Amino acid sequence: MDHFYLYGSVISPFPSPSTYLAPKRKPYQLFSVAASSSIVLLRSYCCCRDRGLRWVFSGGRRMGMTKVAGSTPSARSIAGSDHLRHVDSMTRVPSGAGKISYLNAVVLGEALASEENDLVFPNPEFSAQALVSSPEQYAEMYKKSIEDPAGFWSEIATQFYWKRKWDPEVFSENLDVRKGNVKIEWFIGGVTNVCYNALDRNIDVGNGDKVAILWEGNEPGQDGKLTYRELLEKVCQLSNYLKDVGVRKGDTVVIYLPMLMELPIAMLACARIGAVHSVVFAGFSSESLSQRIMDCKPKVVITCNGVRRGSKALALKDIVDSALVECTKNGFSVGLCLTYENQSAMSREATKWQDDRDVWWQDVVPKFPTKCEVEWVESEDPLFLLYTSGSTGKPKGVLHTTAGYMVYTATTFKYAFDYKPSDIYWCTADCGWITGHSYVTYGPLLNGATIIVFEGAPNYPNPGRCWDIVDKYKVSLFYTAPTLVRSLMRDGDEYVTRYSRKSLRVLGSVGEPINPSAWRWFFNVVGDARCPISDTWWQTETGGFMITPLPGAWPQKPGSATFPFFGVQAVIVDEKGIEIEGECSGYLCIKKSWPGAFRTLYGDHERYETTYFKPFLGYYFSGDGCSRDKDGYHWLTGRVDDVINVSGHRIGTAEIESALVSHPQCAEAAVVGVEHEVKGQGIYAFVTLVDGVPYSEELRKSLILMVRNQIGAFAAPDKIHWAPGLPKTRSGKIMRRILRKIASRQLNELGDTSTLADPTVVDQLIALADT
Repeated sequence: MDHFYLYGSVISPFPSPSTYLAPKRKPYQLFSVAASSSIVLLRSYCCCRDRGLRWVFSGGRRMGMTKVAGSTPSARSIAGSDHLRHVDSMTRVPSGAGKISYLNAVVLGEALASEENDLVFPNPEFSAQALVSSPEQYAEMYKKSIEDPAGFWSEIATQFYWKRKWDPEVFSENLDVRKGNVKIEWFIGGVTNVCYNALDRNIDVGNGDKVAILWEGNEPGQDGKLTYRELLEKVCQLSNYLKDVGVRKGDTVVIYLPMLMELPIAMLACARIGAVHSVVFAGFSSESLSQRIMDCKPKVVITCNGVRRGSKALALKDIVDSALVECTKNGFSVGLCLTYENQSAMSREATKWQDDRDVWWQDVVPKFPTKCEVEWVESEDPLFLLYTSGSTGKPKGVLHTTAGYMVYTATTFKYAFDYKPSDIYWCTADCGWITGHSYVTYGPLLNGATIIVFEGAPNYPNPGRCWDIVDKYKVSLFYTAPTLVRSLMRDGDEYVTRYSRKSLRVLGSVGEPINPSAWRWFFNVVGDARCPISDTWWQTETGGFMITPLPGAWPQKPGSATFPFFGVQAVIVDEKGIEIEGECSGYLCIKKSWPGAFRTLYGDHERYETTYFKPFLGYYFSGDGCSRDKDGYHWLTGRVDDVINVSGHRIGTAEIESALVSHPQCAEAAVVGVEHEVKGQGIYAFVTLVDGVPYSEELRKSLILMVRNQIGAFAAPDKIHWAPGLPKTRSGKIMRRILRKIASRQLNELGDTSTLADPTVVDQLIALADT
């Protein structure tokens, strides 16, 4: 007998986690299928197993069953109603972005089953070895995490080293401004150190010779590595140097470095001595850097002289110099700028220098001892500051503290990627963003993982670079952004399929909702239809994953983040702040605290409360919209400020973008709202086409028709703006602020474009504005 699990109820085969806690409803159902069986009826759903022993789901809601395409010479209806007939899902979408071999779409009359009915089942062999192998196991763990959060998280926290254990109270919270100041504390009274747990603890259990960091340089052939023991030695040398120049517990250190090994080394060195690091993405302008320096007043700034990313060279030290000059003008001077010599990008001789302030890393740090005493810190002592982009107004300094963040990031990494000690893990994010903190540095290293740090660009020297790296290092866990997925999808399958990629085991997506066609391409082409995708939803403020699939635990739906992580009480509320049950759309909020939550905005707790806790009293407001389908799956619809109000119809930009990208000739799309004298707001769509497809009026009409058919006439774009590329940061984030200015023809208000991966894109978009 073969077994698999599904949540079963009369209403839904997979209820939302709120149902798990309902006392009168059975949380799961076990179905057994004989090895010779090809079909089993699951309530009003149909599931079968093809001859390749793969479970496939048919989205039909009528009493009937359909064979899988390919399991016979021609797919045919074998039971039930004449109303069912087989169709290929997304047959118009090329390059692997269409039908998944695990899926079988069904038409009822003429209505194509929606994305919500598409389920991708995990491979039974994968599930058998997964850390969370069934919905039943998830339900039990989730229920405990909600009913007894103190006990659940305490049990996990005991896996780490504590100089002093936390108090029996474990945590304290107030998320309701009506009851006083918002305050969140976890592992109250505990004393620990994140660096010790990430490095020393792993060495103590015998992993000293295990590789901690595999570094891949900008140019193919540039590489390096550090074992856990070697990494600790380098961290201790920098820690000792920082102490020698006067950095003490609680002092801030600003880090402005590219993706060299020295970046996580600097972060860990600060954590070891109790200093607070503030990493600034090494693509921000001198103005943005100076704003952050002025706000946190660091004792030291750490940078390097230059960096090459792709074919471009950037003199980072010049940017730092300009920022420090600006800070001095505003009344604050940094006494020390520690500069790493990145010889592959710039020589010492070409680097501008100020003798009384600047020091070469290589001249001083290696002289210090390779052992450094740990500064033990309280659970709620600050670990790091990370500033938001600050596209409007003053940047927000998100403050994360020590113990709760440590436990939460380690746990989310472990379960969301089904981490095994033999895995090689690569997250393409930069440490200048929260993903680089939680899922390049801290989360993986706390689990004793081997990580890849990549200095270069994912499409340099060609769009196959990612898969070249995957094969070179036998990467098994690959975590990236939907923007990069769509970009690589646009370049064509051949750059992927020329590489083996057989080492890949789990894929991941981060940063924004991934549209279903990109999800399919990622799954089919990159993962060879065998790797589950952890499509994660979380934020800088949350510290770690909040809604995410657990590989092997349950079926996935392309484009859905699925279900909340342990301890996360995600709710959807209406405009009045009333929780909505069942199938619905609204504002995504979190009901209770979780260990990884940020504690305040640095120096501005009032703004912290106003932004996140006053919009819906008693809840943390994420700022995102969310839909929950009939099966309890969560679909992120984007920022609520990315909602366009067209003649009284509120429509999320992500929904329109997804409809556009489902067109076979559209590689990527970004939608913004513009003023419209009749409708209030109009829909303005920037569209990047698949390589080789020419612009045409016929194609423009076809794209608009695609949106009309999928969403409705009210959502049809008023303007299609041809876009050779979209303005993105080097981490892949689309700069919608710039797109809004271009769409509104406010070209003198474009602002800072220095963080863009390719600033020339802006000029190209302006040139095509009236085509």
